[in-house]
Parts: sequence; structure tokens; C-alpha cells
Amino acid sequence: MRVSRSFLPVLKESPSDAQVVSHKLMLRAGLIRQTAAGIYAWLPIGFRVLKKIEQIVREEQDRAGAQEMLMPTIQSADLWRESGRYDAYGPEMLRIRDRHDREMLYGPTNEEMLTAIVRDDMKSYRDLPRTLYHIQWKFRDEVRPRFGVMRGREFLMKDAYSFDLDEAGARNSYYTQLLAYLRTFQRMGIQAVPMKAASGPIGGDLSHEFIVLAPTGESEVFYDAAFEEVDWQQSALNYGDEIGLAQLFEQVSSTYSATDETHDEQRWATIPEDRRRTGRGIEVGHIFYFGALYSKSMGLKVSGPDGQMIEPMMGSYGVGVSRLVAAIIEASHDDAGIIWPESVAPWKVGLVTMRADDAPTTDAAEQLYGQLQAAGVETLYDDREERGGVKLGSMDLIGLPWQLVIGPRGIANGMVELKRRSTGEREELSVESALARLTS
Repeated sequence: MRVSRSFLPVLKESPSDAQVVSHKLMLRAGLIRQTAAGIYAWLPIGFRVLKKIEQIVREEQDRAGAQEMLMPTIQSADLWRESGRYDAYGPEMLRIRDRHDREMLYGPTNEEMLTAIVRDDMKSYRDLPRTLYHIQWKFRDEVRPRFGVMRGREFLMKDAYSFDLDEAGARNSYYTQLLAYLRTFQRMGIQAVPMKAASGPIGGDLSHEFIVLAPTGESEVFYDAAFEEVDWQQSALNYGDEIGLAQLFEQVSSTYSATDETHDEQRWATIPEDRRRTGRGIEVGHIFYFGALYSKSMGLKVSGPDGQMIEPMMGSYGVGVSRLVAAIIEASHDDAGIIWPESVAPWKVGLVTMRADDAPTTDAAEQLYGQLQAAGVETLYDDREERGGVKLGSMDLIGLPWQLVIGPRGIANGMVELKRRSTGEREELSVESALARLTS
């Protein structure tokens, strides 16, 4: 992508109403623009990041055996009356009426809708287990939307729902999602710590929230360093291994982690000092097991192996896809701007010409841009007739993992500068070496 042909409205200053780092940087780097209180348009660069995060979530859900579908944003109030949650949910639910005066709502979650969908087609124990998910926009009418997409009213969420014949199967589905979440967040280049949590309005008695560590997080967190030591992507644990998944759950449950609200100083004192980690965190995911809560209230039953009717056991599993964009920025930035992990970066390389009026420089840049594109390396090429310092400042703000800088003096000797954004490390390389490094 050429900057000269892009819609990348970078701001020099942070808007005065932006309070947290992610909100400031998302506005300054041209990721989002507010259209109403707590509602944002995703501009091209922000949308690219959003889709990268969404795809990682999708791949890990598919890998865990969940099946993707898509449910509407607007739901009937009658479904929520069946479960008893319509009046209990509170003012965060946006209630509306259609032209026939039917009560509707903009869905904050989908337990009721999916239970109603599957009860018409799920008739036998042979139809279980099943885990279904979708990635869809949700709406919760926050009384005070703030912090940009961190606590907006409209947000993109992955929510999955499992249906099992009995509690043992349902817990295995829960443990499967636990592993999927650990792998998902690790792929995004962030440390997310699972913590036992309250179930809130979702219901149920087994729940974990996932907290991304970030200096500007909402909650203080305490955890054992064991959470940092496992490469979940390389783990030999298989999703079909029920014993291994149960052991994973026991490992997670027995390894200390807590927010300031549930922190236990006595247990904390038993952990070796060199393994204690503290910081601040942001919730980006939440998983729940709630048994037959919705099956019972909404009349979902299947025939068991003995012909008796059984209410399936259920769980639900949410990831804040749009919130993750902000959470990653909160966890990964410096004074100059965003520092994207490579897996979610809008482009891998920022190509900068220091002198747009120097023919050898622009010729070399054009050739490198073509070679990077041909090799499948996502590249943002700043080809503007602008000062080199301005271009470099924009690249730091946008936060691409690599910057490839081409100037008259270096290119005369066949050399370019390669900068790693995360460390600031700069290296002079031959054009060939730089290209090899970026395409390897």
C-alpha cells in the first residue's frame, strides 16, 4: 500500500477527550474515528488490525473443533423472556420496537438465540457434543462509555456456545476452550493470565476471565510466573485428550492468579519471591460453564441413549475482538507510538524514502516495494513528497514491526537501514541482505 494513495489520517496531537494511551494512539494513528458516544468507525489501518485479530481467533476456534456461523444483531425480546433475563439484564440492554410494535433488542450476547436455534434441530444424544461460534457486533448501552474502544457501546465479539450430554462432557468443552484461549492470546504476542471469576448476568458456577497485562490496566493483578513459561502453540496437548485437558485445568486452577479484589496475601506469601509477578491488567476474554440453566428455561431437550429426555449442559465463551486492539496497544507502546506484535500488525514493513526528489533513492524504493509485494510481505510504502523526519515519525506512530529506510548516501553504496520497531535497533545492510531478512 502506498501512503500517497491511502486514507491514513494521522494526527499530530492527541485529542483532548482521549484519556488512556490506546484511545490517544488509535485516534492519532488513524485507526478509528468516533461517530457517536461510545461508537466508532474503523478506518482502513484499524480495520486491518481488527481483521488480523479476528482471523487468529477464528483459526484457534476452528482448531479446537468449534463451528462458525453468524447470528443477527437484532433479537426478539420474547427469547429473553423465555430465559427470564429480559427484565433482569438491566439498562445496558438497548430495547427497541419495530413498526409492528414488537419488542426487540440489540443483542449484548446470544445464549437465548442459539438455544432457540438448536432446540428445533438437536433431538438426540447423537447430536452432541457441539460447539458453535460467531464473530459479530454487540451493543451494551454503557452509562458512561469511555476509553475509546476499551469501553465503547458497540463492540466486536467472538462468542462460542457448547452443548454436551452431561457435566463431564461440558467440562471437557470448557477445558478445550481454556486451551484455545491460551493459544489465541499467545499468538497475538500478549501475555494473558486466566483468573477464576464471577459469572455475573451470564449465570453458572464455573468461570475464568483472561487478563492482558498492561501498565494502564483497570485492575491490579498478582500471578505466578508459571503462566509465562509455557509455549502453548508448541504444546503437545491435543484437544481430544480429555485427561490432558483436565490436567491443564487443574494446573491453571492451582497456579496462583488474582486481581486486587480477590487477592489472598496468605497464599501469595507461599509462592517463592522470584516467581511472584505483579502488574495491571485488562479483561479481554471470559468463559463460563452454566450447566442446564438455559436448556431448562428454554425447553431444550434431547433423547438419551436409554430413550429418556435430557437437558444438555451448556457453556459460553467470549473474546473481545475489538477490545483486544486497544489492549494490545496498552501493553505494547512507547512515547513515539504503537508497537504492533508482528502477528496482528496492519503491515509487516514500513518502507520510507528519505528524499522523494532523489531519483536513485526513489528508484531503489520502487524496486524494493515491488520485490516485497511479490514475496507476499505486507508493506506500507511512504512515497509522499514529505520530509524524511515526518515520514519516520509517522512510521513510529503507526508502529509496524520493521522500517526499511532508503536515503541517498546509503543507496549510493548499495546500503539501506533496517529498524526493528520493538527495540529501536538499527542495522545497515545491503539491499539484498535486507530483502532476504524481510522475506525469510
